[in-house]
Amino acid sequence: MNTLKIGDKLPAFDVADQDGNSIKNTDFTGKKLIVFFYPKASTPGCTVEACNLRDHYTSLQEKGFELLGVSADSQKRQSNFRNKHEFPFSLLADQDKEVIDAFGVWGPKKFMGKEYDGIHRKTFVFDENHMVIRVIDKVKTKTHAQQILEEV
Repeated sequence: MNTLKIGDKLPAFDVADQDGNSIKNTDFTGKKLIVFFYPKASTPGCTVEACNLRDHYTSLQEKGFELLGVSADSQKRQSNFRNKHEFPFSLLADQDKEVIDAFGVWGPKKFMGKEYDGIHRKTFVFDENHMVIRVIDKVKTKTHAQQILEEV
Protein backbone atom coordinates (compact mmCIF):
# COMPACT_ATOMS: atom_id res chain seq x y z
CA MET A 1 0.00 0.00 0.00
CA ASN A 2 1.65 3.20 -1.22
CA THR A 3 -0.30 5.95 0.54
CA LEU A 4 -0.09 9.60 -0.49
CA LYS A 5 2.02 11.64 1.88
CA ILE A 6 2.65 15.31 2.65
CA GLY A 7 4.01 17.08 -0.42
CA ASP A 8 2.37 14.70 -2.94
CA LYS A 9 0.07 16.07 -5.64
CA LEU A 10 -3.65 15.33 -5.91
CA PRO A 11 -3.94 12.33 -8.26
CA ALA A 12 -5.96 12.63 -11.47
CA PHE A 13 -9.39 11.01 -11.25
CA ASP A 14 -12.78 11.00 -12.94
CA VAL A 15 -15.38 9.04 -10.96
CA ALA A 16 -19.18 9.23 -10.65
CA ASP A 17 -20.72 10.67 -7.52
CA GLN A 18 -23.92 9.49 -5.81
CA ASP A 19 -26.05 11.05 -8.58
CA GLY A 20 -24.00 9.78 -11.52
CA ASN A 21 -22.26 13.12 -12.10
CA SER A 22 -18.66 12.91 -13.26
CA ILE A 23 -16.37 14.34 -10.57
CA LYS A 24 -12.78 15.11 -11.63
CA ASN A 25 -9.73 16.32 -9.75
CA THR A 26 -9.74 19.37 -12.08
CA ASP A 27 -13.16 20.41 -10.70
CA PHE A 28 -11.26 21.62 -7.63
CA THR A 29 -8.57 23.68 -9.39
CA GLY A 30 -7.49 26.56 -7.18
CA LYS A 31 -9.55 25.27 -4.24
CA LYS A 32 -8.50 23.67 -0.98
CA LEU A 33 -9.85 20.15 -0.70
CA ILE A 34 -10.49 17.53 1.97
CA VAL A 35 -10.86 13.95 0.69
CA PHE A 36 -12.05 11.48 3.31
CA PHE A 37 -12.15 7.73 2.74
CA TYR A 38 -14.53 5.51 4.68
CA PRO A 39 -15.03 1.72 4.53
CA LYS A 40 -18.79 1.45 3.90
CA ALA A 41 -21.74 3.82 3.58
CA SER A 42 -24.46 3.67 6.24
CA THR A 43 -22.40 1.68 8.75
CA PRO A 44 -22.26 3.09 12.30
CA GLY A 45 -18.70 4.50 12.30
CA CYS A 46 -18.96 5.92 8.79
CA THR A 47 -22.31 7.54 9.59
CA VAL A 48 -20.94 9.18 12.76
CA GLU A 49 -17.89 10.47 10.85
CA ALA A 50 -19.82 11.85 7.86
CA CYS A 51 -22.50 13.43 10.10
CA ASN A 52 -19.77 15.14 12.14
CA LEU A 53 -18.32 16.59 8.90
CA ARG A 54 -21.83 17.65 7.83
CA ASP A 55 -22.44 19.38 11.17
CA HIS A 56 -19.18 21.35 10.81
CA TYR A 57 -19.35 21.86 7.04
CA THR A 58 -19.81 25.64 7.38
CA SER A 59 -16.66 25.91 9.50
CA LEU A 60 -14.70 23.91 6.90
CA GLN A 61 -16.07 26.11 4.11
CA GLU A 62 -15.14 29.24 6.05
CA LYS A 63 -11.55 27.97 5.94
CA GLY A 64 -11.94 27.62 2.15
CA PHE A 65 -12.30 23.84 1.94
CA GLU A 66 -14.34 21.73 -0.44
CA LEU A 67 -15.17 18.24 0.84
CA LEU A 68 -15.34 14.89 -0.93
CA GLY A 69 -16.20 11.50 0.59
CA VAL A 70 -15.03 8.28 -1.08
CA SER A 71 -15.84 4.59 -0.66
CA ALA A 72 -16.26 1.60 -2.97
CA ASP A 73 -20.04 1.61 -2.52
CA SER A 74 -22.49 1.72 -5.44
CA GLN A 75 -24.08 4.97 -6.62
CA LYS A 76 -27.39 3.84 -5.16
CA ARG A 77 -25.87 3.13 -1.74
CA GLN A 78 -24.00 6.46 -1.75
CA SER A 79 -27.16 8.28 -2.84
CA ASN A 80 -29.23 6.69 -0.06
CA PHE A 81 -26.50 7.52 2.49
CA ARG A 82 -26.27 11.15 1.34
CA ASN A 83 -30.02 11.73 1.13
CA LYS A 84 -30.81 10.09 4.47
CA HIS A 85 -28.30 12.29 6.33
CA GLU A 86 -28.55 15.37 4.08
CA PHE A 87 -24.83 15.68 3.40
CA PRO A 88 -23.94 18.94 1.62
CA PHE A 89 -20.93 17.31 -0.08
CA SER A 90 -20.51 14.71 -2.82
CA LEU A 91 -19.78 11.04 -2.20
CA LEU A 92 -17.82 9.21 -4.88
CA ALA A 93 -19.03 5.74 -5.83
CA ASP A 94 -15.52 4.40 -6.50
CA GLN A 95 -16.49 0.79 -7.26
CA ASP A 96 -13.48 0.32 -9.59
CA LYS A 97 -11.20 1.70 -6.84
CA GLU A 98 -9.66 4.31 -9.16
CA VAL A 99 -9.39 6.96 -6.44
CA ILE A 100 -8.93 4.45 -3.61
CA ASP A 101 -5.88 2.94 -5.37
CA ALA A 102 -4.49 6.33 -6.45
CA PHE A 103 -4.51 7.51 -2.83
CA GLY A 104 -3.19 4.15 -1.55
CA VAL A 105 -5.91 3.48 1.02
CA TRP A 106 -6.75 -0.12 0.05
CA GLY A 107 -4.93 -2.83 1.95
CA PRO A 108 -4.89 -5.44 4.70
CA LYS A 109 -7.05 -4.78 7.75
CA LYS A 110 -7.92 -6.65 10.90
CA PHE A 111 -11.32 -6.84 12.55
CA MET A 112 -12.20 -9.15 15.43
CA GLY A 113 -9.15 -11.30 14.73
CA LYS A 114 -9.87 -11.72 11.01
CA GLU A 115 -7.64 -10.32 8.29
CA TYR A 116 -9.08 -9.02 5.03
CA ASP A 117 -8.46 -6.34 2.42
CA GLY A 118 -10.47 -3.16 2.60
CA ILE A 119 -10.50 0.63 2.66
CA HIS A 120 -8.53 2.29 5.41
CA ARG A 121 -10.33 5.21 7.06
CA LYS A 122 -8.04 8.11 6.17
CA THR A 123 -8.37 11.78 5.35
CA PHE A 124 -6.18 13.88 3.08
CA VAL A 125 -6.05 17.67 3.21
CA PHE A 126 -4.88 19.55 0.10
CA ASP A 127 -3.97 23.21 -0.32
CA GLU A 128 -5.13 25.33 -3.27
CA ASN A 129 -2.13 24.06 -5.29
CA HIS A 130 -3.38 20.50 -4.75
CA MET A 131 -0.43 19.48 -2.60
CA VAL A 132 -1.07 17.20 0.39
CA ILE A 133 -0.59 19.33 3.51
CA ARG A 134 -1.93 16.81 6.00
CA VAL A 135 -2.78 13.11 6.26
CA ILE A 136 -5.00 11.92 9.12
CA ASP A 137 -4.39 8.21 9.73
CA LYS A 138 -6.13 7.93 13.09
CA VAL A 139 -9.54 9.38 12.30
CA LYS A 140 -11.71 10.09 15.32
CA THR A 141 -15.17 9.52 13.86
CA LYS A 142 -17.05 11.55 16.52
CA THR A 143 -14.78 14.62 16.29
CA HIS A 144 -13.30 14.38 12.80
CA ALA A 145 -14.07 17.96 11.73
CA GLN A 146 -12.33 19.28 14.84
CA GLN A 147 -9.32 17.06 14.02
CA ILE A 148 -9.12 18.74 10.62
CA LEU A 149 -9.82 22.30 11.83
CA GLU A 150 -7.29 22.24 14.65
CA GLU A 151 -4.40 22.18 12.18
CA VAL A 152 -5.53 24.25 9.19
